[in-house]
Amino acid sequence: MSAKPPSNPGALPEPQIDEPRSALTVEMLAAAAGASAEDGIWLDVIRKMDEVYNDLLQYEVALEEKNATLEDTQQFISSVLTSMSDLLIVCSRAGVIESVNAALASLLGVDADSLHGCTVFDLFADEESRQRAGRLFGDPDGHAVEDCEMLLKAANGSAIPVSLNCTPRYNGVGKMLGLVITGRPVGELRRAYQALRRAHEDLKTTQQQLVHSEKMASLGRLVAGVAHELNNPISFVYGNTVALKKYALRLARYLAAVHGELPLDEREALRAELRIDHMLDDLPSLIDGTVEGAERTRDIVDALKRFSATDRDERRAFDLVEVVGRAVQWVCKATANQFEVKLDLPPTIEVTGSPGQLQQVVMNLVQNAADATENARERRLEISGRVEGGIGVIGFRDSGPGIPTENLHKLFDPFFTTKPVGRGTGLGLAISYGIVERHGGTLSAENHPKGGALFVLRLPLAGE
Repeated sequence: MSAKPPSNPGALPEPQIDEPRSALTVEMLAAAAGASAEDGIWLDVIRKMDEVYNDLLQYEVALEEKNATLEDTQQFISSVLTSMSDLLIVCSRAGVIESVNAALASLLGVDADSLHGCTVFDLFADEESRQRAGRLFGDPDGHAVEDCEMLLKAANGSAIPVSLNCTPRYNGVGKMLGLVITGRPVGELRRAYQALRRAHEDLKTTQQQLVHSEKMASLGRLVAGVAHELNNPISFVYGNTVALKKYALRLARYLAAVHGELPLDEREALRAELRIDHMLDDLPSLIDGTVEGAERTRDIVDALKRFSATDRDERRAFDLVEVVGRAVQWVCKATANQFEVKLDLPPTIEVTGSPGQLQQVVMNLVQNAADATENARERRLEISGRVEGGIGVIGFRDSGPGIPTENLHKLFDPFFTTKPVGRGTGLGLAISYGIVERHGGTLSAENHPKGGALFVLRLPLAGE
């Protein structure tokens, strides 16, 4: 709809009331007003009005977007505070509560809005807690506090133990505005700690059972060697006992003749017949041999008891060289004769710990070397030892094919094994690694430059 022609040629036409001002284009105004100087001034005014109007529209759109963002942020913060299971209190430097979350209100059994404007000291159930809180607010530097146990007062008057953490709150220029207090009921924490402790105890029990099971499995593989080891002294004792029994019968016969007042010449003849003099000369060696055989049997049984016993916490000084020698002897007795073990060890290496557990480690390494060289042209294991700066070092190098590179980092993982099913559990090296680690040492594996696998056991010397 166009404007009416003006009665005064020099006057601007007035637009109708129902037509928006922004609809009047500059071209229409120019055509209606002519080209006079006064018309140009009015055109500039209208142009400025259009610019201001457009700016207002843009400001309004930007303001609506910022309001929407602010509402989303407020809703996000509100949802986070509502979903928090931990307690939350925001207060000023004077201790006036500015905000709490639903978890605190639910724990105390009150309405969250009723706490706004109250002091944080009103939440505590005893004077000690209030005094501790007063010291927190009295700290001018606003140091953070962790795991501070206090008592909160519930709506029914009961005291609720809680563990609180207190952190100062600052504005944009670094001025302290107040404190943010978070925490949770101590009962929940204690239940969590108890569950963690039970899980830890179960894990230790399971680990101890695995260690003992692996030890008994190793012991079962060595039964043949141990039986052979026991057979020699027992057979020796048995043979000496049979001879002593015969000697006892001769002595009884000779003593009966002596006490029967047999004539001297007949006694001498009987003495020669029974070979009493030879028997008396032979008795010391028979007795010494029997004692030695019994002692060897006792030592073997004692070693078996030490190896199979659950001595996880035993800590005493012992000779590692002796343990290595005993372990090698046991494994070799149960292995084919073609497996050769060469020892190059110092006279003694004194360490501290459990000899039974470390014997298990050495037996496992020797047994693994025997298994690794089963198909090798030459079955050999070289065990060398030395002392380096307070550390006893034992190296085990076999003549096998070595360890594949992709398996080197997995050797000590539980249940990892390259042996056929039924010949390996995958726990031997993992348990050995744990035993050595508990003794303050290390167990490593690599391939020797000249071929074969090389395991290195390092243990601190006694007193180090």
